[in-house]
Amino acid sequence: MTDGAYRRLAQRLDELPDGFPATQDGSELDLLEVLFTPEEADLASHLRLTPATPESIASQLGMDAEHVRIQLKQMAKKGLIAAERTADGLGYGLMPFIVGIYEMQAGRIDRELAERFEAYYQQAFVQAVGTQPYFHRVLPVQETIELEMELQPYESTAALIDQAQAWGVVDCICRVQKSLIGEGCEHPLDVCMILSSQPGAFDASSSVKALDHDGAIATLRRAAEAGLVHTVSNHQEGHWYICNCCTCSCGILRGLKEFGVANVVAHSRFLSQVEEELCVGCELCLEWCQFEALTHAEIAQVDADRCVGCGVCVIHCPENALTLIERTTGESPVPPLTLEEWRSARALSRGIDLNHVI
Repeated sequence: MTDGAYRRLAQRLDELPDGFPATQDGSELDLLEVLFTPEEADLASHLRLTPATPESIASQLGMDAEHVRIQLKQMAKKGLIAAERTADGLGYGLMPFIVGIYEMQAGRIDRELAERFEAYYQQAFVQAVGTQPYFHRVLPVQETIELEMELQPYESTAALIDQAQAWGVVDCICRVQKSLIGEGCEHPLDVCMILSSQPGAFDASSSVKALDHDGAIATLRRAAEAGLVHTVSNHQEGHWYICNCCTCSCGILRGLKEFGVANVVAHSRFLSQVEEELCVGCELCLEWCQFEALTHAEIAQVDADRCVGCGVCVIHCPENALTLIERTTGESPVPPLTLEEWRSARALSRGIDLNHVI
């Protein structure tokens, strides 16, 4: 019975466009077991992406509405399901495992959860990171964009910051997880940014450090100077976070470094270019490129297939010999407009029926 609840939930999560692939040894069940009680897993397995009120959910399942309401509220507080206002009142819905449930465990993660996640990641989740459309899209370091280069709002970290009304920062759960299993990297922890359209949204939060606009810009700059890559969800509208990622710890980007998945993230519209007359062959840029897109043959060389257009190498070149240029028209597909469009495209790519979970 207990095992059945976790199996049903695992299957439900894999029915989402994001995916939650199964393993041969049941590592996905071990991971869910440390997050959900059996009763919580059973209830979550009946939820849909579209939030519904406790009364509606209880009626569907033939359960007591007050009991269901209390349980859903507790699960939302633990970051296991989503809570959202609907026309009929507060509603609750299923969240994907990534990006969703896992990231919401930043305040709960311990060594046991970290180890179970790693066991699952190594066996199965890397399968999901290479599926198109990708989870994340790279945004270039703002200082690397020439004034004459026109950016759409969804292509600019500065625009995303300007559009928000509240800004916050949390520790990167990926680097915390790797540290807990003894494989931490030297990149800063406190650079994962949360955005909100509600002024003062994080002022009373115990889990998010509130920032002002200038503090948000400074956090992005600090991340870039540390060699981290700005990434966001792979659609144009509705952004609520900016990740600052590394291939050594990021659950998405390390699919490239550890498993050799050729493409794990949608690149920006830009590409690094070497100014041959300025390059002195110091090879410093090679140390900053996380994607092995730079090689050296007297001067630096750029592999256009591997370059994601993040601009990290540009800001670290002491000779200003690297710049970002626009890729050839058609090389950078326009991302889906909304999360809903991304889900539809991802469901089509995976061959799953999205109507079953909406």
